[in-house]
Amino acid sequence: MRRQKRFIRFAASLAVVILAAAPCVSAGAKELPYDTYTYDYRENVMLTPAPYVPNGRITGQTAGTTDFKEPQDLCVAPDGLVYVADTGNNRVVVLSRDMKETVRVIDSFKRDGADDTFNAPYGVCVSENEQLYVADSNNKRVVVLTPEGEFVKIIDNPQSEVLEDDFDFVPLKVTVDYADRVYVIARNAFEGILVFENTGDFTGYFGTIKVKITLWEKFWRRLASKEERSKQQLFIPTEFTGIDIDSDGFVYASNLDSEGIQGIRRLNPSGEDVIQKGENGNLGGDLWGSTYGTYSGPSEFTDVVYRDKGIYSLLDRKRGRIFTYDKEGNLLYVFGGLGSQEGTFNTPVAIEAVDDQIIVLDAYHNAILKFSATEYGSLINEAVGLRYDGDEKQAIGIWEQVLKLNENNELANSGIGKAYLTAGDNAKAMKYLKLGMNRKYYSIAWQRYRNELLTQSIGTVLTVVVVIVALLFVVSQLRHRKGKGKRKEGLL
Repeated sequence: MRRQKRFIRFAASLAVVILAAAPCVSAGAKELPYDTYTYDYRENVMLTPAPYVPNGRITGQTAGTTDFKEPQDLCVAPDGLVYVADTGNNRVVVLSRDMKETVRVIDSFKRDGADDTFNAPYGVCVSENEQLYVADSNNKRVVVLTPEGEFVKIIDNPQSEVLEDDFDFVPLKVTVDYADRVYVIARNAFEGILVFENTGDFTGYFGTIKVKITLWEKFWRRLASKEERSKQQLFIPTEFTGIDIDSDGFVYASNLDSEGIQGIRRLNPSGEDVIQKGENGNLGGDLWGSTYGTYSGPSEFTDVVYRDKGIYSLLDRKRGRIFTYDKEGNLLYVFGGLGSQEGTFNTPVAIEAVDDQIIVLDAYHNAILKFSATEYGSLINEAVGLRYDGDEKQAIGIWEQVLKLNENNELANSGIGKAYLTAGDNAKAMKYLKLGMNRKYYSIAWQRYRNELLTQSIGTVLTVVVVIVALLFVVSQLRHRKGKGKRKEGLL
């Protein structure tokens, strides 16, 4: 019932917004082959100016090498070079920062004096210490090389009591933290992300997602026969799909979520999810029941990129959309789509950020698609970054510019309200937080404003109380004396 209500609400709001809000969207945004939007507090779709627009595509040929073949991953190294896991060609292609030329192609390496090659490399990563990690999937290993392709070591065949006896190690995605700990997403490893020390020793699973079984499901499983239970859904943990690490060493891991509520985790060193979920408590992309064309149901995030200042972007393979959130879990903007036009995807598999651009790898088109930030997108990124740095006052002016481009942007109103709240102007904070539909911070502003009024008026209130008490006392004394006088006259 809840999903049906969301669907009806989505369809109605989308129709209204297209008619009423479309004039507010820039002409450039109208020409895009996809919608750019966000969700408001009530989970209605709100169309917005385009935050990012297509800015060309890179193929193997345009970069000066042979065509890619079913590439599955890409990574931006600390020096700005772009590494592509060209899976179908069993190689890693290294591109320049602008991706206009090929710096080198790594399709083999020397190991113990003999030539060694990749077999379907699915994942690629370059560590802060400038070592190249390749998830060499069909060879069931992670290969560690120098950026130039010289052999360093192999990570394979993990051994531990926590692993099944018949565990088959097939790495798909890999990333590395500042201490050279290696995090691997492996095929059919539903228990979590595999972690290896820099020595290559397996230390255990990381970030396991606990499966929630409803009381209703438990009840029916008790009543069902053995044969019926075997046909029911297996209650196994959710699988991870993409992985990245922020500057503080926290692991961002995307996952498939059938409920459409949380498709991303931020895991601390203990493997606990500490991500903030925003006002609506939703980090699942498109809500249940939202639909575009023949695609319905929740988003399916296939990769994540941590960008900067707490901002991260998620790639939805179901609709080809890119969802961007801030550290507090607020949805900043949505863009992208499936199709054959410029700026749309067929099989999006990986996402990265290069300077102010977002790049997406499409395995079907064998290409990297580039997206550049518009004024609208840049302003939002800047304002969120200023708040992240604690510079709330300067953020006000940026958010005001955002409102000039999109007056319905609740995030901008909320951002201004938070800035005024930090500055101590609680009255203005209440005004903007109400426009931003931010109940949490509005309550804080209201409490502070109430205390402020009480503090300002406490002197006057006490003075009035004292005067009233004094007057009452004087009146009481006068009445008492007058009464005594009358009694005396009566006695006489």
